[in-house]
Amino acid sequence: MSIDTSAATPAPAGIGPFEKWLSVWVGAAILAGLLLGNLVPGLFQRLAAFEYASVNLVVAVLIWAMVYPMMVGVDFKSLRQVGAKPKGLVVTIVVNWLVKPFTMAALGVLFFEYVFADLIAPADAEQYLAGLILLGAAPCTAMVFVWSQMTRGDPNYTLVQVSVNDVIMVFAFAPIVAMLLGVTDLVVPWMTLLLSVGLYIVIPLLAGALTRMKLGQGTRSKLEEDAAVARFSARVKPASVFGLLVTVVLLFGFQAEVILDQPLVILLIAVPLLIQSYGIFFAAYFAARAWRLPFTIAAPCALIGTSNFFELAVAVAISLFGLGSGAALATVVGVLVEVPVMLSLVAFANRTKHWFPAD
Repeated sequence: MSIDTSAATPAPAGIGPFEKWLSVWVGAAILAGLLLGNLVPGLFQRLAAFEYASVNLVVAVLIWAMVYPMMVGVDFKSLRQVGAKPKGLVVTIVVNWLVKPFTMAALGVLFFEYVFADLIAPADAEQYLAGLILLGAAPCTAMVFVWSQMTRGDPNYTLVQVSVNDVIMVFAFAPIVAMLLGVTDLVVPWMTLLLSVGLYIVIPLLAGALTRMKLGQGTRSKLEEDAAVARFSARVKPASVFGLLVTVVLLFGFQAEVILDQPLVILLIAVPLLIQSYGIFFAAYFAARAWRLPFTIAAPCALIGTSNFFELAVAVAISLFGLGSGAALATVVGVLVEVPVMLSLVAFANRTKHWFPAD
């Protein structure tokens, strides 16, 4: 006997009334961050001080609020089936570790040593290039879950993709950065890496698993459990969107004075970052399309490489070059560029989902 849950089950998390206006709200949040950061800089300085191992704890809580709803959607019983679809993991690994760090370095050299050579002092150009390399070698951990949720990505597969990325990062980040930067004494900030994984994956995953277990109590079938999870996800979606918007306000508020003091430098650093972001996305997206991956795997697969693990990049830039260095500034610009870019790519992916076969 089958149970019809179509009438009672909300649509999966994706583009709905919240996300239709999200780009407008994010634009307003950016402006609010710039305005407040200049009007009340002391407030943002105090908030920025709440950090440990270069991880801002206020932002961490907000990202946790964004990640948690998707973690509720992770079905541990289905995780063992991920191995039957290895193509998505292959695309993720190849793009993130064999393509992305080297194309970012190449674009940095092209723009800062040639295209912008007359606009930037050589010493500054070298610093900006270093910051870009650090970003290119650090694929995202936390925000990928947000972007995946907005494209209705498979939460189980996304979790595995991110986890595999993190394992590779432990072994590959330092050698790749050391090779591209030409440094021999690179020290990976393990506390930043481990704390970020714990805050952004382990804790919300455990909370999501406990929530799903609670929601599943009293249900008589997998369909009923999925319906209960979908209803709960729809209820907490406003908190997730709120977390994203407040995060944007804080990120731009933290750097408001720098952005307004050095607008040309910010713009110049953003150019190769934008080219890299869109280029990496489309490389992975079209590879996934050519390999006929389902959209629920293809979209997160492309978005993981596009987004960056900015806490790690910023921490290494500060430890190697100093807090006020051009390298640290470049990693911060990566943070500022990321949210608008990722929202545009999420919108593009949702409009082109018909390019991919059904799951």
